[in-house]
Amino acid sequence: MDIVMKYVWAAVVGGLFCVIAQILIDRTSLTPARILVSYVVVGVILGAIGLYKPLVEFAGAGATTPLTGFGYLISKGVKKAVDERGLIGALTGGLTAAAGGIAAAICFGYIAALFSRGKPKG
Repeated sequence: MDIVMKYVWAAVVGGLFCVIAQILIDRTSLTPARILVSYVVVGVILGAIGLYKPLVEFAGAGATTPLTGFGYLISKGVKKAVDERGLIGALTGGLTAAAGGIAAAICFGYIAALFSRGKPKG
């Protein structure tokens, strides 16, 4: 039963992130792109001050899959790299930590582009 509750909490927390984003889209003049960037920045800030880690431990993929989780991953990588390499780690740590996800996104995006045809708007 414990594993089922982990899945439930992951879905609830991930769903709450989606609900917040949808409310922001519907009720404000913010564009979806600005909301997505805001999510990454909030994840970096919360990760840097140590508030996002307890959420990740509680919700698992419900906290790491949304863009706030990407921001958290970047902040975690920067912290680790700064501890290991000093100031240069501030420039390389985020990219190193997120390299696998970035590479996967590029590869899957390329594969999807091979099987679809883009159409101009209008």
